[in-house]
Amino acid sequence: MTARIVIASGLAAMLALTACNTVNGAGKDLKSAGSAVSDASGENKKK
Repeated sequence: MTARIVIASGLAAMLALTACNTVNGAGKDLKSAGSAVSDASGENKKK
């Protein structure tokens, strides 16, 4: 019974860490897309 709890906890921890990496990557992608849109609109151009 204890082994099942340890295995379940380990699997839950691995899934949580994977989810963090996925969200982090998605955030970087969205930031990059936002920068591209801002650059294309000319909003960040210096006068």
